[in-house]
Amino acid sequence: MRSCYCGFVDEKSAGETVVLYGWVHKRRDLGGVIFIDLRDREGVVQVIVDPANKPAFEKAGDVRHECVVKITGKVVSRPSNMQNLDLKTGKIEVHADEIEILNTAEPLPFSLDNYVPVSEDIRLKYRYLDLRRPEMMNRLKTRARIAKAIRTFLDERDFIETETPFLTRATPEGARDYLVPSRVHKACFYALPQSPQLFKELLMMAGMDRYYQIVRCFRDEDLRADRQPEFTQLDVETSFLNELEIQAMMEDLIRFVFKEVLAVDLPKFPRMTYHEAMTRYGSDAPDLRIDLELVDVADLFKTIDFSVFAAAANDEQGRIAALRVPGGAKLSRKELGIYEDFVKIYGAKGLAHLKVNDKTAGREGLSSSILKFLSDDMIAALFERLSPEDGDIIFFGADKRSIVNESMGALRVKAGREFGLVKAGWAPLWIYDFPMFESSEGRWHSVHHPFTAPKVDNIEMMQKDPGACLARAYDMVLNGSEIGGGSVRIHSTVMQSAVLELLGISDEEAQEKFGFLLEAMKYGCPPLGGIAFGLDRLAMLMTGGTSIRDVIAFPKTTTASCLLTRAPAQVSKAQLDELYIEVKKGEDK
Repeated sequence: MRSCYCGFVDEKSAGETVVLYGWVHKRRDLGGVIFIDLRDREGVVQVIVDPANKPAFEKAGDVRHECVVKITGKVVSRPSNMQNLDLKTGKIEVHADEIEILNTAEPLPFSLDNYVPVSEDIRLKYRYLDLRRPEMMNRLKTRARIAKAIRTFLDERDFIETETPFLTRATPEGARDYLVPSRVHKACFYALPQSPQLFKELLMMAGMDRYYQIVRCFRDEDLRADRQPEFTQLDVETSFLNELEIQAMMEDLIRFVFKEVLAVDLPKFPRMTYHEAMTRYGSDAPDLRIDLELVDVADLFKTIDFSVFAAAANDEQGRIAALRVPGGAKLSRKELGIYEDFVKIYGAKGLAHLKVNDKTAGREGLSSSILKFLSDDMIAALFERLSPEDGDIIFFGADKRSIVNESMGALRVKAGREFGLVKAGWAPLWIYDFPMFESSEGRWHSVHHPFTAPKVDNIEMMQKDPGACLARAYDMVLNGSEIGGGSVRIHSTVMQSAVLELLGISDEEAQEKFGFLLEAMKYGCPPLGGIAFGLDRLAMLMTGGTSIRDVIAFPKTTTASCLLTRAPAQVSKAQLDELYIEVKKGEDK
């Protein structure tokens, strides 16, 4: 039996005999003495095999890279001039008495050294090897510590961890469901949950009062670096707390997690309305480590003889936003073309700019393709509003408000990163006062979900102007990523029915899809609210990863496939027949 992990052997163990298990990270034969770096999940320890110990030395001669071995030996302190302080175990070494090869290993398809680049497809295909790398193993260990800290915090505050079903029915929550056919119920399907939303509301109606769950959720949607078809969230629901009380408790939770896991004291969580965030940053999840801000300038260009600016300036749905980037005047024409192509990804038709080369030279100190359209008064007003310095560049986005917000908000982040304007540390904040509804294709849709409560209890006011209605919803943002989102829920059957009606959901459809929830609300539903945190995204940020795939043991690719197991895959006709399913033949296999 192992006496300790490799990474835990230290000076206190000097003189003791230890039994270690692990993988051979490296093997070196130096003048007859064999050195083995033995690795397990907790770290690496150096083992020395002396030729005087013939049985052990012969075994060490058979040891190869990534062999699984058992080593028994004595811990010896290294001389001070031979210590490796970059290694946790660098002050000691183990002198082997016995070596047992438990299993051999074929040559690996890639090196496990962190500095050796490996394509992500290869890493995912051989994920079990990729996870042997200390960097990857440490990320999973950190993720486990995050989950432990969450449970500690919530358990101490009387939350009850409760599991909810994975096999449920399809409900409209904004993304496609993964469907599971039922063998017992012919032509019927379960749906994997996009979230436990309805069940956690039912738990509040049952009187649980405080619930949480670290739960797997599923969404059949297009993927990005921070999206997966199956993901993990911390799901929380409470009774009798308003939004400010919920936010205060969840802020304390995240502070506790950072302190426990990273020994970091998070700064103050500022609060910002959705409208302010979109106006200043073009995003409802702004990265406050970047000081750059968007500035409205449409009022300066209402009479400009430049159709793109004039149209946006005089359109109630339009916006002209300016973004000053310090040092940006050095951008070449080619680099400016890259920035212009970048904003087009978000629907922008182009990207105007103004380089400030020398303020004292007036118009002659500026360069821009739109300079001829700018009057001296316009330039003076721009300078007063934006306060540029020599060497700065001012970018302009002019279009529909939504397009300007998205494109210029993304440009702000891109420029901030490329010009080294991202400050170190952590920048959390709360975003609140989200719109309750948004309109598309001639009907209203919920911005969050149809169970979010409006800020006004007056149904007539809500129905009269749904676009002006604000929701009792809130997001927690960290370094430009939304890590949690929640709301106070509707607990009145009258209000719930009014919201569903406004969304164009008939009584029949409502009863068909979530009549069980509406029924439960009739029997004494408490005021309730909650939040869900993306555990994968939180772990990614806390470990310095660039994708949530970095902190998921066995993730899918961006095409929702598993390179390790080759899922999804076809199944036999017999299985399909048993489920009463016939596959429609087509071009795609």
